[in-house]
Amino acid sequence: MEASKDISRLIEIMKALRQPDTGCPWDIVQTFETIKPYTIEEAYEVADAIERKDMDDLCEELGDLLLQVVFHSRIAEEEGKFSFGDVVQAVTAKMIRRHPHVFAASDADTPETVKVQWDEIKAQEKRDRAIRRAAGGISEDFKAGFLGSVHRTQPALTEALKLQEQAARVGFDWSEPEPILDKIEEEIRELREAMAGGNPAKVKDELGDLIFALVNIGRHVKADPENALRGTNTKFRRRFRHIETSLAQSDETLEGATLERMEDLWQAAKEIERQLGD
Repeated sequence: MEASKDISRLIEIMKALRQPDTGCPWDIVQTFETIKPYTIEEAYEVADAIERKDMDDLCEELGDLLLQVVFHSRIAEEEGKFSFGDVVQAVTAKMIRRHPHVFAASDADTPETVKVQWDEIKAQEKRDRAIRRAAGGISEDFKAGFLGSVHRTQPALTEALKLQEQAARVGFDWSEPEPILDKIEEEIRELREAMAGGNPAKVKDELGDLIFALVNIGRHVKADPENALRGTNTKFRRRFRHIETSLAQSDETLEGATLERMEDLWQAAKEIERQLGD
């Protein structure tokens, strides 16, 4: 098996990896659910490469993301649902259908008229999709109703923010941020109770409620929760790196350091940041 620029080679490789008797033991046992986190991770890595303007990494990460598409398609083909070819056919048909001003006859010749046309086509697609879902016995449709315009495909923090913003448009919202703090304290109490009860499903549910409330306070104080958390992640990286380098300078290791030792170095990192910020 050799590398190739032909997409069919990648499809062949995935088929070989999934062969029950001769394939890769790890690849064989994967499902839609188990590889879903990797798919999301690869999409983020593509975005990261773009932000860093690293074209070498971008080429590699796009390949990894494409592999995820092929992986999902192979599992679906094994289950008799659809193949990679069906995926390509569906998206090409959609692009042709949504651009009649390019591929067919249309009088849409300005950005404004193209948008109107695009919305009309999407509305028809939504009606057709509802018919297909009903025929397939799928009743719950998160794309329906007032909140249907909020996509579930975005990061959970962003989805929560968009859901709250959409609900606020019809008055389902707090009038000021202070009561949300009371709600957060309430959710913390409920999380404590769930933890004491030892029910993992209940703990997960209450944790979700707490995070949702935290997103809400962020929205009210004009602090985007995604950006706020990213900032904290950066801060955590910087402080932990200080711990790591400080230990190395003392011929110590992360694995050998006690929690108390690492906490002291963490506080030292915070003090350095404070002084630099003065």
